[in-house]
Amino acid sequence: MKPDRQIPCQQSRGIPLRGALVFLLLMAMLSTIITASCQKPSAKRFSTSFTGSFDTVIQIIAYADHADTFALWADLAEKRFAELHQLFDIYNAYPELNNLHTINENAGIKPVQVDQVVIDLLRFCLSCDDLSPGTINITLGPVLSIWHDVRTRAALDEAVSLPSQNDLEKAARLSDLDNLQIDEQGSTVYLALKGMKLDVGAVAKGYATELVSRELIAAGMTSGIISAGGSNVRLIGRPADPERETWQIGLQNPFSNPLIPDEPTLDTLLVNDQSVVTSGDYQRYFIRDGVVYHHLIDSRTLQPARHFRAVTVMTTDSGLADYLSSALFLLPYEESRALVEKINDCEALWVFPDGHIETTPGMQDRLKSRRPQD
Repeated sequence: MKPDRQIPCQQSRGIPLRGALVFLLLMAMLSTIITASCQKPSAKRFSTSFTGSFDTVIQIIAYADHADTFALWADLAEKRFAELHQLFDIYNAYPELNNLHTINENAGIKPVQVDQVVIDLLRFCLSCDDLSPGTINITLGPVLSIWHDVRTRAALDEAVSLPSQNDLEKAARLSDLDNLQIDEQGSTVYLALKGMKLDVGAVAKGYATELVSRELIAAGMTSGIISAGGSNVRLIGRPADPERETWQIGLQNPFSNPLIPDEPTLDTLLVNDQSVVTSGDYQRYFIRDGVVYHHLIDSRTLQPARHFRAVTVMTTDSGLADYLSSALFLLPYEESRALVEKINDCEALWVFPDGHIETTPGMQDRLKSRRPQD
């Protein structure tokens, strides 16, 4: 018998086996390259801080794809805060600049032409006054100036006397919003009585923070924090970090010593896209005969308010949050609570002198201590 004839393997009409493997490998490599080139680089967390504006340390935190991008945002924020500080300054004059100090210096003399942002700030303050008339009076400057001078001298360990009620009441007679005249068309502001003084300390820092935050958002920031002194915090978006769902904002405990490192906070807020502002009696004050005399002056009594140790407000707009934190601090609790409850998208926390805490339901839901532990 003839041996069986071997039938050779038929060659594939497609790609040879070895060629197919090489082809698949190349395609996989190409796919990886294309995918990598299409994906944005993961955002990194950057931070910086600067001083000089609004007499506090301002910190900027943001997630950005590149350090150069963050540097541009930080530069924008620092320059803009510096500009707004000068425009809203009531204590200092600047070359070739008309600001709130200029307006005060010309009270009873002549109208002062100012930048539109100054008029916008004053209009904003007047609109806030509609929420709680007279609680925050931006023409209370003559009274607040007396208290400011006493605090400044007390901080230098000078022997100072408390302001007399007679002097405070005399100064208060100059504090009438009807004598604040704003000319929108001429861009001028005029205080009709000599001796009048504007003081926007209850609103200016928060208002400036809101302006800067909107400019940073317009410049492309989608995830960040502006902290103006720690008591004024504006949150932009949410953390660009897959492991974190919210920003965590610590609330200072008014009963702790801020000079002691690692002192426990009162609580932590878990929030996004909000402004968190706190007013307290522990920020600017002096002590006389065991009594704390702080900077939050009640326009009705002309004395430091004694209802709370601290009030924290959470709402979207930082300017409104700044106004409300001061207004709520100055009002008795029933009035304070009623004011919050008539404003949409607003939550608050009150710390009483005995340590008791009250919160609105929405604020309570955001407190870390109230969240179930894993």
